[in-house]
Amino acid sequence: MVKHSAEVRIEQIKPRFDDSGLVADAGLIIPATLAERLGLARLIREKLDLGTRPGASRPERKVMTLIHAMLAGADSIDDSDILRSGSTGVVLGHEVMAPSTLGTFLRSMSFGHVRQLESVAAELLRRAWKQGAGFGYTKERGLHPLLATRAGAGEVLGIRLREGSANTQRGIQRFIEELIPRVRRAGATSEIVIRDDSGFWRAKTFELLEKHGISYSIGVRRQGGIPQTIESIPGSAWRKLEGYPEPGLAEIAETTYGGRRLICRRVRELSDQQELLPGWRHHAFITNRTEEIGVVEAEHRGHAVIELAIRDLKAGALAHFPSGDFSANSAWTQLAAMAHNLARFSQVIALPEASPRVLATFQRRLLRIPGRITRTARQTILHLAGPLALAKRLHGSPQPNQGLANPRLTANPRSIGSNCPAGDSPCPDLGSNSTNESPNLRKPAPTRPIRLETVR
Repeated sequence: MVKHSAEVRIEQIKPRFDDSGLVADAGLIIPATLAERLGLARLIREKLDLGTRPGASRPERKVMTLIHAMLAGADSIDDSDILRSGSTGVVLGHEVMAPSTLGTFLRSMSFGHVRQLESVAAELLRRAWKQGAGFGYTKERGLHPLLATRAGAGEVLGIRLREGSANTQRGIQRFIEELIPRVRRAGATSEIVIRDDSGFWRAKTFELLEKHGISYSIGVRRQGGIPQTIESIPGSAWRKLEGYPEPGLAEIAETTYGGRRLICRRVRELSDQQELLPGWRHHAFITNRTEEIGVVEAEHRGHAVIELAIRDLKAGALAHFPSGDFSANSAWTQLAAMAHNLARFSQVIALPEASPRVLATFQRRLLRIPGRITRTARQTILHLAGPLALAKRLHGSPQPNQGLANPRLTANPRSIGSNCPAGDSPCPDLGSNSTNESPNLRKPAPTRPIRLETVR
C-alpha cells in the first residue's frame, strides 16, 4: 500500500513505463471467466474451420481476442492492441493476438465461415439460457443488418449483415425460420411474441408465424389499401389513450385488413403552433393477438426497446466496420453480437439486482478497474485498487482484509459460479476454488411470454 503524508505536486511525479504487472481493465476477468465456464473457446475450436486459409490456426484465440477487445471498447482491429499492454492478457485466459494477425484472420472469412460463427452464437445463447441466464434507404453508405433481441434482457438472439442496397424484405423469411427454432433450442418453452417494424410486413411473414404458432404484431406502412382502411373507421370507434404526454392527444381503434386484425393509434399535438396545421398522424400494425386492444397496442409500442440494443452495438464494435471485405464485416458483426451478450450475461452475475446498463456504464463500473498481477506461493493474485463495495459485490461475502484500502481479489478464470446460491439473484465467486459447475444465470420464466424484437 502506498501512503501519501503530504500533497504531491504534479510536476514532481515522474512517469515510468516499467511495471509489466499492471492491468488496465482488470474487470475483464468477469466476462472472461463467464466465457470460460460457458466453453466459448472450445465451442469456437469445434465449429469454426478455415481449412487452409491464412490465419486458420487456433481460431479460438483470435475470436476471443476480438470479443474481449470489443468488450473493452474496441471499434476497429487496431484497437485490440490495448489488450497487449501490461499483464492484461493474464486475466483473459488466452494468448492475445496481434492486430495484424486478426486482420488476416477476418479477411480470410467467407459466407460459410460467417454461418459457422452464427452457429457459435446460437449455441452460446442456449448454454447461457440453460444455466438460467443478425447505400441503403438512409442515403448513407453502409450495411443493412437484420437484428432480433429479447425484450427486457436485451441480448441479441440473431443478427445478419446485408449489403446497404439490399431490399428491405431480403432474407427476412429465412431469418425468421432460423430464429424461431434457435430460441426454442435455447430453452424458451412458453409463448413467443414477436414485435416487428414495417420492414417485416408481408403476407408470407404472417403465414410463417401463424404456421409456427407465434403471436405477432407487425407495423404497416401507409400505402396500398391501408390509408383507406384507416379512414373507414367510424369516429365513434376511436377511444382516448390515457396517460399520453401533454400537450398531445392519442386515440386508438381497430378494424380488419386482409382478414387480420389491424390496430391503429392516431396522434395529434394540441400546442398553439401545431393547431395552425391540425391533423392526425397514424401508426398502425397487424396482429394475431386476441387480448384487449389497449394491452396489445401498449405492448407493441414497447417494440422500441430494440433501439437500446442498437445503441449499445453502435456505441461499441459496430460504430463502424473494420474492412472493405463484406465477409470480414459479417464475421465482425457476429463477434460484436457475442461480445454484447457476454456483457449482458456478466451484468446478471456481477449486478443481479440492477437493471441492464448501457455498454459505457458497464465498462466504466465493472471493466475499467486498475489492477496488478503478482505471483506467490504458486498462486496468481490480481490486486484491485477499486472500492471495497465492488469487491463485496464480486465475492458475495466479506473479505479477510476488508479493513485495507486496497482489497485483494484472488482470481482463477475457471472458478466463477462455484459458490453461487440458487435462485434469481446469482452472485459470482472469484475465489481460488475451481469446479466444473456453470454460472447460475437467470433465464426467462417458463410461464411468461418471451417477447422478441426484430428490426431491419
